[in-house]
Amino acid sequence: MNVFICMKQVPETPSVEIQEQSGTVVRGKGKPVINPSDLYALEEGVRLKEAHGCRVSVITMGPPEAEESLREALALGIDQAYLLCDSQFDGSDTLATAYVLSRAVHKIGEPGTIICGRQSTDGSTGQVAAQLAQWLDMPFAALVNRIEEVSEDRIKLRRLDDEGYRTVEMSLPGVISVVKEINEPRLPSLRGLMQSKKAKIPVWTAADLKVDPARIGSKGSPTRISSAFFPDRTRQAELLQGAPASQVDQLIDRLRSAGAI
Repeated sequence: MNVFICMKQVPETPSVEIQEQSGTVVRGKGKPVINPSDLYALEEGVRLKEAHGCRVSVITMGPPEAEESLREALALGIDQAYLLCDSQFDGSDTLATAYVLSRAVHKIGEPGTIICGRQSTDGSTGQVAAQLAQWLDMPFAALVNRIEEVSEDRIKLRRLDDEGYRTVEMSLPGVISVVKEINEPRLPSLRGLMQSKKAKIPVWTAADLKVDPARIGSKGSPTRISSAFFPDRTRQAELLQGAPASQVDQLIDRLRSAGAI
């Protein structure tokens, strides 16, 4: 079975800056890193490889600099990496991004399980995995915190829900998004780091993927961001006086007046 990991390179969280007019992340500021949620997807892919002998590939859409993050993924034990890089992809929203990723999956061929992180730190929409499943016409399971069983055509999962968790079974090929509770990501080995430096990473353009130009970039993105900003955070504290029972009554009164209860 082939396992595909969809990964994103993002700015380090403390360095994220938003351009207010366009609502897009300002690139080129801060160190680019693998999206933290995707580290759990990568680890789960490597674990499937170790347990079942799967071939694991990682795909990312981004600038040429994203190759560095792909090499980090290879150092963890991933077999093959692919970079989707073209100026025509600039401005793609989640739907357009998922479309490009789906074209890469078609080009590589024979997908089994496609694993994504829950969401990215720069957008935090959590939409790409579900949209990718839609483009590929595959079943989808979100918030997976354990893969219990896997075969060539079926996978048994445990996923979080409002009441705790639920065990589900899904046909393959399919797409899942995982949460951080699923595993503990490993660090790359020295051997892995050395091998990743020598690896050949194919770089595919819009022409290579035979994409529909009307479905990529800002032209193919139905989402429009009117504005984006970091909210002002203000804190106000009040020290309640009196005996503990009186303080409890005062707290309840304040919560009721604020509409919290």
